[in-house]
Amino acid sequence: MPNIKSAKKRVKVQEAKALRNKAIKSELKTVVKKAQTAEDKEAAVRVAIKKIDQATAKGILHKNTAARKKSALARTLNA
Repeated sequence: MPNIKSAKKRVKVQEAKALRNKAIKSELKTVVKKAQTAEDKEAAVRVAIKKIDQATAKGILHKNTAARKKSALARTLNA
């Protein structure tokens, strides 16, 4: 555990960010799974792509990872 006040604050801030990122990643995984198994695939894929773009904008996903996930969703939609 850090002794310096600013280091203590950084630990708290990092924990809060980690929780937020974990929640967003979890929701993203759920939406992608729903898109792959949905009856109305087009609407579900559209929602999943939007969530992927939001996660990328927040810096949670790398842009190439996002592109790969979106491409995979598009392939399942077109198949």
